[in-house]
Amino acid sequence: MEELSVKSKIIKSVYFSQEDGRLRICFKNGEERLFEGVPSSEAHAMTVAPSPGHYYLDRIRTRFRRLAA
Repeated sequence: MEELSVKSKIIKSVYFSQEDGRLRICFKNGEERLFEGVPSSEAHAMTVAPSPGHYYLDRIRTRFRRLAA
């Protein structure tokens, strides 16, 4: 997995795998979320969004299958 740079109030770090579309989001509160089938365009759009946290809530959390992290 490749670490993607992100500046967010709630997200600590983001990792993305081009091979299988897995997106791991590590939050500043210690929680982690792992999603599959995420296009690279969505992963990168989240990291450059004005609010990556809002992008996650609106565009990632509800659209992609979450795996146990």
